[in-house]
Amino acid sequence: MSFLDMMLGIFEGFRITSLVVIVGLLYAVPFAFLFGILQFFARGAAYVAVTAVIEFWRSSPVVILLFVFYYSLPAFDIRFSAFVVGSMVLGLNTGGYGSQAVRGALQSLDAGQAEAGKALGLSRVHVLFYIELPQALVSMIPTFINLWIQLIKGTALVSLITLVDMTARAKEIAQIEYNPVGIYSGLLLAYFIICYPITIFGRFVEGRISGAKRA
Repeated sequence: MSFLDMMLGIFEGFRITSLVVIVGLLYAVPFAFLFGILQFFARGAAYVAVTAVIEFWRSSPVVILLFVFYYSLPAFDIRFSAFVVGSMVLGLNTGGYGSQAVRGALQSLDAGQAEAGKALGLSRVHVLFYIELPQALVSMIPTFINLWIQLIKGTALVSLITLVDMTARAKEIAQIEYNPVGIYSGLLLAYFIICYPITIFGRFVEGRISGAKRA
């Protein structure tokens, strides 16, 4: 098998990889904003509860979460498809990290802005959505781009729960061709091809943000 044929074979799993990323983002982004904002406002027992949920998804090993949700829950008659488990686990794990970016960005704002908004007669919710979040979003963008890349790289694990993504395709080809060095090097290159342009885009965005702040 030529190198080009090998790469084309690996990229046959790109559809599953990309779908897991897209659906994973649908889990990650709402989770990050909801729990990041809740943690920013919560106090006492509510803060402990919100933080516990965040830390469960952020601190638990992704591989173990995949195994628990796909292989262990059926013992309790709870079943999810491999695609749902893969996208949900990776998405919520990424969202757990993203929630800290949201909380940190909100905490970094001058508290006087919220006071000024209240003085103008705005409710706390209006202050959050009209004054604080628009400013905080700017500082969140670089972190969210990095988490996007982390999510893409994390899809390499979904082959462990039977999804035929790029990693699974590489395993199949390796079993046929008996060339693990070349094939897994090709898989590494495939992920690099996907992730590196996003890295360049992230650097561009960071540069624009830094330039805007200096101006």
